[in-house]
Amino acid sequence: PDADAEITVTSGASEAIFDAVHAVVHAGDEVIVLDPCYDCYVPAIELAGGRAVHVPLGLAGDDSQSFAPDWALVRAAITPRTRMLMVNTPHNPSGAMFTADDIAELTALLRGTDIVLLSDEVYEHIVFDGARHESVLRHPELRERAFVISSFGKTYHCTGWKVGYCVAPPALSAEFRKVHQYNTFCTFTPAQSAFAEMIQAEPEHYEQLGAFYQPRRDRFREQLLGTRLQPLPVPGGYFQLVDYSAVSDLDDAAFCRWLTVEHGVVAIPLSPFYGAPPPGQRLARLCFAKNEATLDAAIERLEKL
Repeated sequence: PDADAEITVTSGASEAIFDAVHAVVHAGDEVIVLDPCYDCYVPAIELAGGRAVHVPLGLAGDDSQSFAPDWALVRAAITPRTRMLMVNTPHNPSGAMFTADDIAELTALLRGTDIVLLSDEVYEHIVFDGARHESVLRHPELRERAFVISSFGKTYHCTGWKVGYCVAPPALSAEFRKVHQYNTFCTFTPAQSAFAEMIQAEPEHYEQLGAFYQPRRDRFREQLLGTRLQPLPVPGGYFQLVDYSAVSDLDDAAFCRWLTVEHGVVAIPLSPFYGAPPPGQRLARLCFAKNEATLDAAIERLEKL
């Protein structure tokens, strides 16, 4: 990409998502989101006067198809008012990843339309088991209609610094920057300087993230097998979903509150990531981007459930 015309640094990926939505979505437009989806998507759409159209991903299960998109359902959701489709790989909260077949389906789906694509790729470098991250940027037909969002904070282990970026073609970047200009104007300069220095000093860092996190994923999963929580597959990202059906019949929000207050282990419910949560789903999200002592302490408490 041309850095001057196609890359915009933002105050976190969340700002980039907000700016992209507000750059092209107008009152009455529809934006397709794939549920469960990250919690900043729908508020950005609604603040722009748009309407979020929720299309469910595949239901969770202990197989590689967990949270996979059903492209027939996505196609059926498209109307003349559809302005944008939002996708996320590796996926938060599940860790599921698009395959090459998904990219082919997505390309065919959008061909011949004016639909803008927003691809949230903030976990792009945290992928496991030798898999390849299927970035929209690899595919010219998608890239020419896409805002691709990523995160320095996720890649360099400092999410609280809130520095992200958007890659988009010059015309889309120009519209994006009109929103960015009057949203944050610019992003904290010392943090940008620090990232630039890090990139120059350790250009290979991002290539090592999968190898850095995979032992944590594998170890945490192995430990969870000694509890009554059932871990789901984690192809990418640093979140572990667990099925707690064997522990409790509480809904996920109540279960996570109980787990936090009564057992001192913080988990995130999945229902807030949905427009309409699947009835009876009993899943919670844990994070393994922690040191071993913290994870061991959590496991010790989870073994008592």
